[in-house]
Amino acid sequence: MDDWSIWPLVILVIHVVVVTLVILRILLRPHREPASRVAWIVVVLSVPLLGVLAYILFGEVNIGRARIARLRETIEQLPAFPDSGEFPESSLLANVPQRYRHLFQVGQSINGFHVLGGNDPKLLADANAAVDAMVSDIDAASHHVHVLFYIWLPDHNGLKVVEALKRAAGRGVTCRAMADSLGSRLMIRSPHWQEMGQAGVRLAEALPIGNPILKALRGRVDLRNHRKLVVVDGRITYSGSQNCADPEFRIKAKFGPWVDIMVRLEGPVAAQNQRLFAADWMSQVDENLHDLLVRPVVTVKNGISAQAFGTGPTVRYSAMPEMFETLIHAARRKLVITTPYYVPDDAMQGALCAAGNRGVDATIVFPARNDSWIVSAASRSYYPDLLAAGVRIREFADGLLHAKTLTLDDEVALIGSANMDRRSFDLNYENNILLYDPDFTAQICQRQEDYIRCSRVVSAEGVAGWPVRRRLWNNTIAMLGPLL
Repeated sequence: MDDWSIWPLVILVIHVVVVTLVILRILLRPHREPASRVAWIVVVLSVPLLGVLAYILFGEVNIGRARIARLRETIEQLPAFPDSGEFPESSLLANVPQRYRHLFQVGQSINGFHVLGGNDPKLLADANAAVDAMVSDIDAASHHVHVLFYIWLPDHNGLKVVEALKRAAGRGVTCRAMADSLGSRLMIRSPHWQEMGQAGVRLAEALPIGNPILKALRGRVDLRNHRKLVVVDGRITYSGSQNCADPEFRIKAKFGPWVDIMVRLEGPVAAQNQRLFAADWMSQVDENLHDLLVRPVVTVKNGISAQAFGTGPTVRYSAMPEMFETLIHAARRKLVITTPYYVPDDAMQGALCAAGNRGVDATIVFPARNDSWIVSAASRSYYPDLLAAGVRIREFADGLLHAKTLTLDDEVALIGSANMDRRSFDLNYENNILLYDPDFTAQICQRQEDYIRCSRVVSAEGVAGWPVRRRLWNNTIAMLGPLL
């Protein structure tokens, strides 16, 4: 027999073995929905070479074993949460009614953070006002400043924060700035980043990519740190949807302006965000921040109850969707949600439909024009079922509504960086704040009403009138959801 004649058989055997091993891995991988397993198996069997490669690159949530080990070790070694140093211990006690305590129990199960009283909140008017407030607090800082953004652009607002950090470092304040390696690549590659370092600001890239080919062999390239938080002197923190950039967001100007929401809080919840920042920082930089984590927390008299929490690929699986679903199921009278990206799992979609079906006045607001055509199409595939359940849908027309908010029964609010999509749920590092206070929640509800007034109504009749090609496109794109 000619030696060359056996090669097709050898290649076939190798092909079958590789495909079989990949399918076995898909079936044995923990924390994967059945629909996701089926979708990936179909892809691998239909286009074996490309399917196997796609699964290796994007099929598993993995940032690399070394990073996972270091981050978990960092979190395990964090010191115990400090006591109040300004007012009696009772000032830390949260004033949360019994009917809502289970919501904060879910939050506590994520990072171990209790809901704490003594927080003074301020809802910033818009993106520019938020940056101005941050700069003012950085200029007033006396001990340290910590900044973490997914996207940090070298534009007007971005450079205002750069200059504020340089000024603070120049007068002896310890400043640490971290930005996502992919989302903030324009800033990191600009001379402004190096100038911050030369001015004494300590810098770090979150989840650096390096060589994308080698990185892909160690873990997924598209797992990103999507958090947006600022901590000043351990007592002031900012949290919300806003990146460090102008609202015009010139890298995607045709979708602008970006409409964001940001809250400033003074109180013990800042110490919780401090711990989220410290874990991210120490997992990337060989610097111990434990001394900052044991400083007495500052409380504010008559402050509100609030709880920070952060999720990500190395945190408890399904933590963020579980929080959203728990909040949605808890609504009895009213539920208002704003999110730019909506690609839910079955449980999330079911929770929203259940809210509408049990008579909750439920409204969800999306941007009319989305910077992601994939997410836009997938989101609209869920419209018919939501509308049939009685959920009102609005599409914001005055820019890209990027605010991620949820309010229930005019008393509880969730605000932060997480979208209602699988990327935020499974792939990205996110940070949110859950709070109870009817008065402050009323301010967030008013902001949501402002969004609704600038939105157009999406009716069941209008959706039913969509042409077949549009419905076919939306539903086809939505089928890709389990592959994410």
